[in-house]
Amino acid sequence: MNRWRRSLSLRLALAFALVSLLVLGGIGLYLYRSLQQEIAWRDDQTLLGRLDRMANLLRDAADIQALRARPELYANMLGNTEHFLWVLDSSGTVLISINPRELPLPDLHAGPEPHFQEGSGEPSYRLVTQQSRIHGQTLTLVAGHLLSERENMLAAYRNNLVLALLCAGLLSFVLAALISRRGLRPLRQLAAQAAELDAARLHTRLHTGSTYAELDGLEHNLNQALTRIDEGYQQLMRFSADLAHEMRTPLNNLIGQTQQVLSKARSVDRYEQVLESNLEEFERLARMIDSLLFLARSEHPTTAVQRQTVDLHDLTARLCDYFEDMAEERGLMLQNHCQGSLQADPEMLTRALANLIANAIRHADTGSDITISSAHSADRCVLAVTNRGAHIEQPHLAHLFDRFYRADASRSAPGSTGGLGLAIVQAIMRQHCGHASVTNEGDGVRFELVFPHTTT
Repeated sequence: MNRWRRSLSLRLALAFALVSLLVLGGIGLYLYRSLQQEIAWRDDQTLLGRLDRMANLLRDAADIQALRARPELYANMLGNTEHFLWVLDSSGTVLISINPRELPLPDLHAGPEPHFQEGSGEPSYRLVTQQSRIHGQTLTLVAGHLLSERENMLAAYRNNLVLALLCAGLLSFVLAALISRRGLRPLRQLAAQAAELDAARLHTRLHTGSTYAELDGLEHNLNQALTRIDEGYQQLMRFSADLAHEMRTPLNNLIGQTQQVLSKARSVDRYEQVLESNLEEFERLARMIDSLLFLARSEHPTTAVQRQTVDLHDLTARLCDYFEDMAEERGLMLQNHCQGSLQADPEMLTRALANLIANAIRHADTGSDITISSAHSADRCVLAVTNRGAHIEQPHLAHLFDRFYRADASRSAPGSTGGLGLAIVQAIMRQHCGHASVTNEGDGVRFELVFPHTTT
Protein backbone atom coordinates (compact mmCIF):
# COMPACT_ATOMS: atom_id res chain seq x y z
CA MET A 1 0.00 0.00 0.00
CA ASN A 2 2.84 2.37 0.84
CA ARG A 3 4.45 1.59 -2.52
CA TRP A 4 1.27 2.54 -4.38
CA ARG A 5 0.88 5.66 -2.29
CA ARG A 6 4.39 6.75 -3.22
CA SER A 7 4.03 5.79 -6.90
CA LEU A 8 4.42 8.72 -9.24
CA SER A 9 2.71 6.78 -12.03
CA LEU A 10 -0.33 6.15 -9.82
CA ARG A 11 -0.52 9.80 -8.80
CA LEU A 12 -0.30 10.93 -12.42
CA ALA A 13 -2.99 8.43 -13.44
CA LEU A 14 -5.28 9.56 -10.62
CA ALA A 15 -4.70 13.20 -11.47
CA PHE A 16 -5.42 12.60 -15.15
CA ALA A 17 -8.58 10.62 -14.30
CA LEU A 18 -9.73 13.38 -11.95
CA VAL A 19 -9.15 16.04 -14.60
CA SER A 20 -11.01 13.93 -17.13
CA LEU A 21 -13.94 13.51 -14.74
CA LEU A 22 -14.03 17.25 -14.06
CA VAL A 23 -13.95 18.15 -17.76
CA LEU A 24 -16.42 15.49 -18.86
CA GLY A 25 -18.60 16.16 -15.84
CA GLY A 26 -18.68 19.85 -16.71
CA ILE A 27 -19.64 19.03 -20.30
CA GLY A 28 -22.27 16.54 -19.11
CA LEU A 29 -23.74 19.06 -16.67
CA TYR A 30 -23.92 21.67 -19.43
CA LEU A 31 -25.67 19.21 -21.78
CA TYR A 32 -28.03 18.12 -19.01
CA ARG A 33 -29.01 21.70 -18.21
CA SER A 34 -29.44 22.46 -21.91
CA LEU A 35 -31.69 19.42 -22.37
CA GLN A 36 -33.67 20.34 -19.27
CA GLN A 37 -34.25 23.88 -20.53
CA GLU A 38 -35.10 22.67 -24.05
CA ILE A 39 -37.70 20.19 -22.76
CA ALA A 40 -39.20 22.80 -20.44
CA TRP A 41 -39.43 25.31 -23.30
CA ARG A 42 -41.08 22.77 -25.63
CA ASP A 43 -43.58 21.78 -22.93
CA ASP A 44 -44.45 25.42 -22.32
CA GLN A 45 -44.94 25.97 -26.05
CA THR A 46 -47.22 22.92 -26.13
CA LEU A 47 -49.31 24.33 -23.28
CA LEU A 48 -49.59 27.72 -25.02
CA GLY A 49 -50.70 25.94 -28.21
CA ARG A 50 -53.43 24.13 -26.31
CA LEU A 51 -54.66 27.40 -24.88
CA ASP A 52 -54.82 28.89 -28.39
CA ARG A 53 -56.68 25.87 -29.80
CA MET A 54 -59.14 25.89 -26.92
CA ALA A 55 -59.75 29.61 -27.38
CA ASN A 56 -60.37 29.04 -31.11
CA LEU A 57 -62.82 26.23 -30.37
CA LEU A 58 -64.70 28.46 -27.97
CA ARG A 59 -64.85 31.27 -30.51
CA ASP A 60 -66.01 28.91 -33.29
CA ALA A 61 -68.75 27.34 -31.16
CA ALA A 62 -72.13 29.04 -30.93
CA ASP A 63 -71.80 29.21 -27.16
CA ILE A 64 -70.06 27.48 -24.31
CA GLN A 65 -72.95 25.11 -23.74
CA ALA A 66 -72.71 23.74 -27.26
CA LEU A 67 -69.02 23.01 -26.71
CA ARG A 68 -69.70 21.31 -23.35
CA ALA A 69 -72.26 19.08 -25.08
CA ARG A 70 -69.58 17.79 -27.49
CA PRO A 71 -66.45 17.05 -25.37
CA GLU A 72 -64.97 14.90 -28.13
CA LEU A 73 -64.01 18.10 -29.94
CA TYR A 74 -61.41 19.05 -27.34
CA ALA A 75 -60.75 15.88 -25.41
CA ASN A 76 -58.46 14.58 -28.19
CA MET A 77 -56.19 17.61 -27.68
CA LEU A 78 -54.85 16.09 -24.48
CA GLY A 79 -54.01 12.67 -25.78
CA ASN A 80 -53.18 10.96 -22.46
CA THR A 81 -53.79 11.05 -18.75
CA GLU A 82 -50.75 13.25 -18.09
CA HIS A 83 -52.56 16.40 -19.30
CA PHE A 84 -55.50 18.41 -18.00
CA LEU A 85 -57.65 21.34 -19.06
CA TRP A 86 -60.08 23.69 -17.31
CA VAL A 87 -62.34 26.47 -18.54
CA LEU A 88 -63.76 28.77 -15.83
CA ASP A 89 -66.15 31.67 -16.01
CA SER A 90 -65.66 35.04 -14.38
CA SER A 91 -67.01 33.77 -11.05
CA GLY A 92 -64.56 30.84 -10.96
CA THR A 93 -67.13 28.18 -11.84
CA VAL A 94 -65.66 25.30 -13.82
CA LEU A 95 -67.41 25.12 -17.19
CA ILE A 96 -65.20 22.50 -18.84
CA SER A 97 -62.87 20.11 -17.02
CA ILE A 98 -60.64 17.40 -18.43
CA ASN A 99 -58.87 16.06 -15.37
CA PRO A 100 -58.08 12.32 -15.57
CA ARG A 101 -55.99 12.41 -12.40
CA GLU A 102 -58.69 14.37 -10.51
CA LEU A 103 -56.25 17.04 -9.45
CA PRO A 104 -57.63 19.78 -7.19
CA LEU A 105 -58.03 23.17 -8.78
CA PRO A 106 -55.11 25.29 -7.61
CA ASP A 107 -55.10 28.99 -6.81
CA LEU A 108 -54.94 30.70 -10.17
CA HIS A 109 -53.26 33.95 -11.13
CA ALA A 110 -55.00 34.68 -14.42
CA GLY A 111 -54.56 37.73 -16.60
CA PRO A 112 -54.74 38.78 -20.21
CA GLU A 113 -51.21 37.42 -20.73
CA PRO A 114 -50.27 33.77 -20.29
CA HIS A 115 -49.06 33.02 -16.77
CA PHE A 116 -47.08 29.89 -15.92
CA GLN A 117 -47.01 28.34 -12.48
CA GLU A 118 -46.15 25.04 -10.87
CA GLY A 119 -48.30 23.17 -8.43
CA SER A 120 -47.00 22.06 -5.06
CA GLY A 121 -47.36 18.59 -3.62
CA GLU A 122 -47.59 15.24 -5.34
CA PRO A 123 -47.80 14.72 -8.21
CA SER A 124 -45.97 17.79 -9.43
CA TYR A 125 -47.36 19.60 -12.45
CA ARG A 126 -47.01 22.79 -14.47
CA LEU A 127 -49.83 24.86 -15.88
CA VAL A 128 -50.50 28.07 -17.77
CA THR A 129 -53.51 30.36 -17.30
CA GLN A 130 -54.90 33.15 -19.49
CA GLN A 131 -58.09 35.19 -19.51
CA SER A 132 -59.89 35.63 -22.83
CA ARG A 133 -63.01 37.62 -23.83
CA ILE A 134 -65.22 35.18 -25.72
CA HIS A 135 -68.93 35.65 -26.66
CA GLY A 136 -69.22 38.62 -24.38
CA GLN A 137 -67.93 36.95 -21.25
CA THR A 138 -64.53 36.67 -19.59
CA LEU A 139 -63.30 33.09 -19.47
CA THR A 140 -60.22 31.72 -17.73
CA LEU A 141 -58.42 29.02 -19.69
CA VAL A 142 -56.13 26.64 -17.82
CA ALA A 143 -53.92 24.06 -19.52
CA GLY A 144 -51.39 21.92 -17.72
CA HIS A 145 -49.53 18.64 -17.61
CA LEU A 146 -47.83 16.45 -15.05
CA LEU A 147 -44.03 16.66 -14.74
CA SER A 148 -43.52 12.97 -14.04
CA GLU A 149 -42.75 12.12 -17.67
CA ARG A 150 -40.16 14.88 -17.91
CA GLU A 151 -38.61 13.96 -14.57
CA ASN A 152 -38.41 10.28 -15.52
CA MET A 153 -36.72 11.13 -18.80
CA LEU A 154 -34.22 13.48 -17.10
CA ALA A 155 -33.55 10.91 -14.38
CA ALA A 156 -32.75 8.30 -17.00
CA TYR A 157 -30.47 10.79 -18.74
CA ARG A 158 -28.73 11.56 -15.44
CA ASN A 159 -28.19 7.88 -14.72
CA ASN A 160 -26.75 7.32 -18.18
CA LEU A 161 -24.57 10.39 -17.77
CA VAL A 162 -23.20 9.21 -14.39
CA LEU A 163 -22.54 5.74 -15.78
CA ALA A 164 -20.75 7.26 -18.79
CA LEU A 165 -18.64 9.46 -16.50
CA LEU A 166 -17.63 6.50 -14.32
CA CYS A 167 -16.65 4.47 -17.38
CA ALA A 168 -14.75 7.44 -18.82
CA GLY A 169 -12.95 8.00 -15.50
CA LEU A 170 -11.96 4.32 -15.26
CA LEU A 171 -10.81 4.28 -18.88
CA SER A 172 -8.86 7.54 -18.33
CA PHE A 173 -7.19 6.06 -15.26
CA VAL A 174 -6.13 2.89 -17.09
CA LEU A 175 -4.85 4.79 -20.13
CA ALA A 176 -3.08 7.37 -17.97
CA ALA A 177 -1.42 4.61 -15.94
CA LEU A 178 -0.13 2.96 -19.11
CA ILE A 179 1.05 6.25 -20.60
CA SER A 180 2.70 7.43 -17.37
CA ARG A 181 4.51 4.14 -16.87
CA ARG A 182 5.80 4.30 -20.42
CA GLY A 183 6.68 7.98 -20.12
CA LEU A 184 8.51 7.45 -16.81
CA ARG A 185 10.52 4.52 -18.11
CA PRO A 186 13.68 6.68 -18.59
CA LEU A 187 13.29 7.84 -14.99
CA ARG A 188 13.19 4.24 -13.79
CA GLN A 189 16.28 3.55 -15.88
CA LEU A 190 18.04 6.43 -14.14
CA ALA A 191 16.98 5.04 -10.78
CA ALA A 192 18.29 1.58 -11.73
CA GLN A 193 21.62 3.04 -12.84
CA ALA A 194 21.87 5.14 -9.68
CA ALA A 195 21.17 2.03 -7.54
CA GLU A 196 24.27 0.37 -9.02
CA LEU A 197 26.59 3.20 -7.97
CA ASP A 198 28.96 2.68 -5.08
CA ALA A 199 32.27 4.06 -3.90
CA ALA A 200 34.15 2.08 -6.54
CA ARG A 201 31.95 3.31 -9.40
CA LEU A 202 31.61 7.01 -8.74
CA HIS A 203 33.29 7.64 -12.09
CA THR A 204 30.25 6.11 -13.86
CA ARG A 205 27.85 8.59 -15.45
CA LEU A 206 24.09 8.16 -15.89
CA HIS A 207 22.62 7.99 -19.37
CA THR A 208 19.22 6.79 -20.65
CA GLY A 209 19.30 7.97 -24.26
CA SER A 210 16.11 9.95 -23.66
CA THR A 211 15.24 12.88 -25.93
CA TYR A 212 13.05 14.59 -23.35
CA ALA A 213 14.34 18.02 -22.32
CA GLU A 214 13.32 17.51 -18.67
CA LEU A 215 15.23 14.24 -18.39
CA ASP A 216 18.22 15.68 -20.22
CA GLY A 217 18.41 18.39 -17.56
CA LEU A 218 18.02 15.80 -14.80
CA GLU A 219 20.76 13.61 -16.29
CA HIS A 220 23.07 16.60 -16.63
CA ASN A 221 22.49 17.75 -13.05
CA LEU A 222 22.88 14.24 -11.62
CA ASN A 223 26.09 13.70 -13.56
CA GLN A 224 27.42 17.04 -12.36
CA ALA A 225 26.57 16.01 -8.80
CA LEU A 226 28.34 12.70 -9.33
CA THR A 227 31.38 14.55 -10.65
CA ARG A 228 31.47 16.73 -7.53
CA ILE A 229 30.97 13.72 -5.27
CA ASP A 230 33.71 11.81 -7.07
CA GLU A 231 36.10 14.73 -6.80
CA GLY A 232 35.26 15.18 -3.12
CA TYR A 233 35.66 11.46 -2.46
CA GLN A 234 39.01 11.35 -4.23
CA GLN A 235 40.11 14.44 -2.35
CA LEU A 236 39.00 12.86 0.92
CA MET A 237 40.97 9.69 0.10
CA ARG A 238 44.07 11.74 -0.71
CA PHE A 239 43.52 13.80 2.43
CA SER A 240 43.22 10.66 4.58
CA ALA A 241 46.36 9.17 3.05
CA ASP A 242 48.30 12.42 3.45
CA LEU A 243 47.07 12.84 7.03
CA ALA A 244 48.15 9.30 7.91
CA HIS A 245 51.53 9.92 6.31
CA GLU A 246 52.06 13.28 8.04
CA MET A 247 51.07 11.98 11.46
CA ARG A 248 52.98 8.73 11.09
CA THR A 249 56.35 10.50 10.85
CA PRO A 250 56.23 12.33 14.22
CA LEU A 251 54.60 9.33 15.90
CA ASN A 252 57.31 7.00 14.61
CA ASN A 253 59.94 9.46 15.84
CA LEU A 254 58.32 9.55 19.26
CA ILE A 255 58.00 5.78 19.47
CA GLY A 256 61.55 5.15 18.19
CA GLN A 257 63.22 7.62 20.50
CA THR A 258 61.21 6.44 23.50
CA GLN A 259 61.99 2.78 22.81
CA GLN A 260 65.65 3.58 22.38
CA VAL A 261 65.94 5.55 25.60
CA LEU A 262 64.07 2.87 27.54
CA SER A 263 66.27 0.05 26.21
CA LYS A 264 68.79 0.71 28.99
CA ALA A 265 69.57 3.18 31.72
CA ARG A 266 70.49 6.66 30.49
CA SER A 267 71.97 9.76 32.00
CA VAL A 268 69.78 12.65 33.05
CA ASP A 269 71.13 14.76 30.18
CA ARG A 270 70.12 12.07 27.70
CA TYR A 271 66.61 11.92 29.12
CA GLU A 272 66.36 15.69 28.85
CA GLN A 273 67.47 15.58 25.22
CA VAL A 274 64.85 12.95 24.39
CA LEU A 275 62.14 14.90 26.16
CA GLU A 276 63.09 18.06 24.31
CA SER A 277 63.01 16.18 20.98
CA ASN A 278 59.67 14.63 21.89
CA LEU A 279 58.32 18.08 22.82
CA GLU A 280 59.18 19.34 19.34
CA GLU A 281 57.26 16.43 17.80
CA PHE A 282 54.32 17.05 20.14
CA GLU A 283 54.30 20.72 19.17
CA ARG A 284 54.35 19.73 15.51
CA LEU A 285 51.37 17.42 16.06
CA ALA A 286 49.56 20.14 18.01
CA ARG A 287 50.08 22.63 15.19
CA MET A 288 48.84 20.10 12.65
CA ILE A 289 45.72 19.29 14.71
CA ASP A 290 45.05 22.99 15.27
CA SER A 291 45.31 23.59 11.53
CA LEU A 292 42.99 20.70 10.74
CA LEU A 293 40.42 21.95 13.25
CA PHE A 294 40.58 25.41 11.71
CA LEU A 295 40.04 23.99 8.22
CA ALA A 296 37.11 21.89 9.44
CA ARG A 297 35.46 24.90 11.10
CA SER A 298 36.07 27.08 8.05
CA GLU A 299 34.11 24.68 5.85
CA HIS A 300 31.09 24.72 8.17
CA PRO A 301 28.29 26.89 6.67
CA THR A 302 27.49 28.51 10.02
CA THR A 303 31.00 29.89 10.50
CA ALA A 304 30.71 33.68 10.59
CA VAL A 305 33.38 36.20 9.64
CA GLN A 306 33.64 39.08 12.11
CA ARG A 307 34.50 41.87 9.68
CA GLN A 308 36.14 45.00 11.02
CA THR A 309 38.02 47.89 9.49
CA VAL A 310 41.68 46.82 9.53
CA ASP A 311 44.55 49.26 8.99
CA LEU A 312 46.77 47.31 6.62
CA HIS A 313 50.00 49.19 7.33
CA ASP A 314 49.72 48.72 11.12
CA LEU A 315 48.81 45.03 10.84
CA THR A 316 51.72 44.34 8.46
CA ALA A 317 54.08 46.29 10.69
CA ARG A 318 53.22 44.06 13.64
CA LEU A 319 53.80 40.95 11.53
CA CYS A 320 57.15 42.30 10.33
CA ASP A 321 58.23 42.86 13.95
CA TYR A 322 57.15 39.31 14.82
CA PHE A 323 59.11 37.72 11.95
CA GLU A 324 62.08 40.07 12.19
CA ASP A 325 64.37 37.69 14.10
CA MET A 326 63.52 34.76 11.80
CA ALA A 327 64.26 36.92 8.75
CA GLU A 328 67.55 38.23 10.15
CA GLU A 329 68.78 34.67 10.71
CA ARG A 330 68.64 34.19 6.92
CA GLY A 331 69.79 37.68 6.06
CA LEU A 332 66.35 38.75 4.79
CA MET A 333 64.71 42.16 4.96
CA LEU A 334 60.92 42.61 5.30
CA GLN A 335 59.51 45.59 3.36
CA ASN A 336 56.09 46.93 4.40
CA HIS A 337 54.41 48.75 1.47
CA CYS A 338 50.80 48.30 2.60
CA GLN A 339 48.46 51.29 2.72
CA GLY A 340 44.77 51.92 3.33
CA SER A 341 42.21 49.79 5.17
CA LEU A 342 40.20 46.64 4.56
CA GLN A 343 36.95 45.18 5.85
CA ALA A 344 38.00 41.75 7.13
CA ASP A 345 38.28 39.53 10.18
CA PRO A 346 41.50 40.78 11.88
CA GLU A 347 42.52 37.41 13.32
CA MET A 348 41.94 35.52 10.08
CA LEU A 349 43.70 38.18 8.01
CA THR A 350 46.66 38.12 10.40
CA ARG A 351 46.88 34.35 10.16
CA ALA A 352 46.72 34.34 6.36
CA LEU A 353 49.44 36.99 5.99
CA ALA A 354 51.57 35.30 8.66
CA ASN A 355 51.45 32.01 6.76
CA LEU A 356 52.46 33.72 3.51
CA ILE A 357 55.32 35.63 5.19
CA ALA A 358 56.58 32.46 6.93
CA ASN A 359 56.42 30.60 3.63
CA ALA A 360 58.32 33.42 1.88
CA ILE A 361 61.04 33.42 4.58
CA ARG A 362 61.55 29.66 4.16
CA HIS A 363 61.92 29.87 0.39
CA ALA A 364 63.52 33.29 -0.26
CA ASP A 365 67.11 33.61 -1.38
CA THR A 366 69.49 34.60 1.39
CA GLY A 367 70.17 38.33 1.52
CA SER A 368 67.06 39.28 -0.49
CA ASP A 369 64.00 41.37 0.39
CA ILE A 370 60.44 40.18 1.05
CA THR A 371 57.84 42.76 0.07
CA ILE A 372 54.32 42.96 1.49
CA SER A 373 52.20 45.36 -0.57
CA SER A 374 48.57 46.34 -1.18
CA ALA A 375 46.65 47.62 -4.19
CA HIS A 376 43.11 49.05 -4.09
CA SER A 377 40.56 49.43 -6.86
CA ALA A 378 36.85 50.17 -7.06
CA ASP A 379 35.77 46.56 -6.58
CA ARG A 380 38.61 44.80 -4.78
CA CYS A 381 41.72 44.96 -2.64
CA VAL A 382 44.81 42.84 -3.38
CA LEU A 383 47.44 42.03 -0.75
CA ALA A 384 50.67 40.59 -2.15
CA VAL A 385 53.71 38.90 -0.59
CA THR A 386 56.66 38.76 -3.00
CA ASN A 387 60.01 37.10 -2.42
CA ARG A 388 63.06 36.58 -4.58
CA GLY A 389 63.89 32.93 -5.08
CA ALA A 390 63.49 29.87 -7.26
CA HIS A 391 60.35 29.72 -9.40
CA ILE A 392 57.68 27.14 -8.61
CA GLU A 393 57.37 24.61 -11.40
CA GLN A 394 54.20 24.99 -13.46
CA PRO A 395 52.65 21.58 -12.51
CA HIS A 396 52.80 22.56 -8.85
CA LEU A 397 51.04 25.93 -9.15
CA ALA A 398 47.52 24.49 -9.50
CA HIS A 399 47.91 22.30 -6.39
CA LEU A 400 49.88 24.57 -4.09
CA PHE A 401 46.83 25.44 -1.95
CA ASP A 402 45.75 21.78 -1.53
CA ARG A 403 46.03 20.23 1.89
CA PHE A 404 49.36 18.54 2.67
CA TYR A 405 50.70 19.52 -0.75
CA ARG A 406 54.33 20.66 -0.84
CA ALA A 407 56.16 21.46 -4.02
CA ASP A 408 59.48 20.76 -2.30
CA ALA A 409 59.04 18.51 0.72
CA SER A 410 62.73 18.47 1.42
CA ARG A 411 62.64 22.18 2.26
CA SER A 412 59.89 21.88 4.87
CA ALA A 413 61.22 23.07 8.19
CA PRO A 414 60.38 21.28 11.43
CA GLY A 415 58.31 24.20 12.58
CA SER A 416 56.20 24.31 9.45
CA THR A 417 52.47 23.58 9.29
CA GLY A 418 52.97 20.23 7.57
CA GLY A 419 51.58 21.28 4.21
CA LEU A 420 48.48 22.98 5.65
CA GLY A 421 49.62 26.61 5.75
CA LEU A 422 48.57 27.56 2.23
CA ALA A 423 45.37 25.48 2.52
CA ILE A 424 44.47 27.56 5.57
CA VAL A 425 45.16 30.75 3.57
CA GLN A 426 42.75 29.63 0.82
CA ALA A 427 40.10 28.65 3.38
CA ILE A 428 40.33 32.10 4.97
CA MET A 429 39.94 33.74 1.57
CA ARG A 430 36.88 31.64 0.74
CA GLN A 431 35.29 32.77 4.00
CA HIS A 432 35.87 36.35 2.85
CA CYS A 433 34.36 35.54 -0.60
CA GLY A 434 37.79 36.06 -2.17
CA HIS A 435 40.62 33.82 -3.32
CA ALA A 436 44.37 33.30 -3.05
CA SER A 437 46.69 32.84 -6.02
CA VAL A 438 50.37 32.36 -6.77
CA THR A 439 52.44 33.30 -9.82
CA ASN A 440 56.08 33.29 -10.81
CA GLU A 441 57.17 36.90 -11.24
CA GLY A 442 60.54 38.15 -12.44
CA ASP A 443 63.19 36.49 -10.31
CA GLY A 444 60.81 35.36 -7.56
CA VAL A 445 57.34 34.23 -6.51
CA ARG A 446 54.27 36.38 -5.80
CA PHE A 447 51.35 35.31 -3.58
CA GLU A 448 48.16 37.39 -3.74
CA LEU A 449 45.11 37.66 -1.51
CA VAL A 450 42.17 39.10 -3.45
CA PHE A 451 39.34 40.60 -1.35
CA PRO A 452 36.31 41.76 -3.35
CA HIS A 453 34.23 44.88 -2.58
CA THR A 454 36.43 46.40 0.09
CA THR A 455 36.59 49.94 1.43
CA THR A 456 39.87 51.84 1.41
